Amino acid sequence: MSDFPINPLVLIGVGSSFAFSGLFYHLYQEKKNELQKLKEIPIFKPDQHLVKILKASPHKRLQYVAVEGLVQADGEPLVSQFVPRCFGVIQKIGVEEHWKYWNSLTKTWNSRRTNKQETNNSVPFSLVCPGAYISDLYVKVQNPLEASGCFLERVYHRVRRAEEGLVDVVVQGLSGEKPVAREESEQLLRVGSTLTGFGEVVLEGGRAMRLQAPQDGRQYILVPTDHKSFMDRHESSAQMWKVLTAVSGITGASLLAGVVYSLVGQRDDRSK
Repeated sequence: MSDFPINPLVLIGVGSSFAFSGLFYHLYQEKKNELQKLKEIPIFKPDQHLVKILKASPHKRLQYVAVEGLVQADGEPLVSQFVPRCFGVIQKIGVEEHWKYWNSLTKTWNSRRTNKQETNNSVPFSLVCPGAYISDLYVKVQNPLEASGCFLERVYHRVRRAEEGLVDVVVQGLSGEKPVAREESEQLLRVGSTLTGFGEVVLEGGRAMRLQAPQDGRQYILVPTDHKSFMDRHESSAQMWKVLTAVSGITGASLLAGVVYSLVGQRDDRSK
């Protein structure tokens, strides 16, 4: 092997390319299987068709389906504390303080966060079809805070800088700490936004429906978008892993072919 030296970096590149290709292929297969399972989930809207399906189903329930609709509060909605004329059904308000403290060993000011406070509010809400009236069909969402998924929209975020006076400077010098900023944020599931829920749907009475956590152990999920956009995002993710698999595989094969070609060329030169 010493007669035909090979750059170690090239060998590392070949091995890394094939290793990444295998990893990306594994991730692609996982996403592909997940996508196939998602495509098998029936999709409905809160309309008469869903009522008919439920009435014809055993125990008037569908074990695991997707329901897409617009968010509508069952009563009075929550009002944003920071944004005028902004209403929601789930609200999360966070307040956090940023401080700096003096490190006598390093002779520097270090940052830390403290006094974090979070307030969660919610009111009952349902999913309705676009253009529906309150008396029309709806699917009531049960225990939405138990569902997984990032379905809240950040409607407000502000960092308020602390103002320093002469007294504050004196106190900071004595205590070794000083306030830097106060961070405020608010997240809402807004009234009128599109939401897709994955779970069990039950018919209550003649026309009222309820979306709840499935009893078979599958995930109860709320997604802040329509079903098509949700599926398109998963399709794009699968396609990304597929492309990365091909690119890294081709790169590794090209590097390997270059090594083989170089070795063959060197052997032919020595044989002449």
